[in-house]
Amino acid sequence: MTASGGLVVVGASAAGLAAAEGLRRGGYDSSITLVGGEPHLPYDRPPLSKQLLSSVWERERLQLRAPETYAELGIELRLGVRAKALDMAARRVRLADGEELAYTELVVGTGARARMLPGVEQLAGVHTLRTVEDALALRSALATRPHLVIVGGGFVGAEAAAVARGLGCEVTLVTDQHVPLADAVGTEVGSMLAEVHRERGVRMVTGSFVEEVIAKDGAAVGVRLADGRILDAQAVLVGIGAHPETGWLTGSGLSLHNGVDCDSMLRAGDGVWAAGDVASWPDPASGERLRIEHRTNATEQGMAVARNILAGPSATTFRTVPYVWSDQYDLKVQIYGRTRGADAVHLVHGSLKQRSFTVLYVRDGHVTAALGVGMIRPLRALRPLVAARAPWDQVRTSLPAA
Repeated sequence: MTASGGLVVVGASAAGLAAAEGLRRGGYDSSITLVGGEPHLPYDRPPLSKQLLSSVWERERLQLRAPETYAELGIELRLGVRAKALDMAARRVRLADGEELAYTELVVGTGARARMLPGVEQLAGVHTLRTVEDALALRSALATRPHLVIVGGGFVGAEAAAVARGLGCEVTLVTDQHVPLADAVGTEVGSMLAEVHRERGVRMVTGSFVEEVIAKDGAAVGVRLADGRILDAQAVLVGIGAHPETGWLTGSGLSLHNGVDCDSMLRAGDGVWAAGDVASWPDPASGERLRIEHRTNATEQGMAVARNILAGPSATTFRTVPYVWSDQYDLKVQIYGRTRGADAVHLVHGSLKQRSFTVLYVRDGHVTAALGVGMIRPLRALRPLVAARAPWDQVRTSLPAA
């Protein structure tokens, strides 16, 4: 069966939904089909490692739109079936069930999949945290108060560690960095956050790689580090990043490197666009090619794709100030811009010791990011500096004494 053309969005994600909804609300009057590999309506992912994992929320609260909204907008859903291949010449997407969808415009919003340690896919007790099923499985495991070993020192691992400690679990976090989160927030802020975790009882094993998950009777019972040390565990969470979900596009003719390569307007090919975690595009501010795995970026890019499809030859360059947040215990870490690669970090307000502060990140003499803990309004006031990539030599003279 081949469905008639119109808009096909592959990826029932925040990015995919934003594109579909933006087009319909912007006056697009052809058919819209939203394809999702998971059987769920589009849902929010940041709460997976926070509210859902801690049981503060149940899964229904994750839904991005009420079920009736899709019929009201005339969005046809194909859920629980993955896209398998793209034929750009024929403008068709082939699904795993054999159906083919013809399109006039295609939006790729398939996001990313969690990286996994080799050889552990079939082991009980080994978890990732990318889907609602992942979160519910880990939540069920944490209810037995296991010793949880977290592999990876990023935001997902840190948030899961905070939740697990709040539930009374013993937690060990293993990271190859000497300071957890240092690559994301810098050594000073990373050290502060690590100290918060240690105070709450999290054991930190830094500067070390996990070489192997040790199993017995098909279940994880520990991990072996590269230096030979063994850590016992009843549950293991692997939080070592994600791969862009592009396998179904192999051989399509699209350029695939670190994601789907797009131009500055998020166009990937003739009639093909990409948005969200899967999209790689040239940032007009820095000149770098970026791929950002942030919730707000996904929605912004989906909306930008919708505007550009409607605009036709008047499509415009996508510009953004990335925003991400992380909840760890009673701290909310908020970031505008890109902290990675900074060569200097400057305190603007407050004190790291008091755990209420803002800092600016500078790279090659320009402000590239602002981070705040417990200072929402002062942090927002720094956002324009990030957006403008303001010269640090000019900024420093106008800032309050730290």
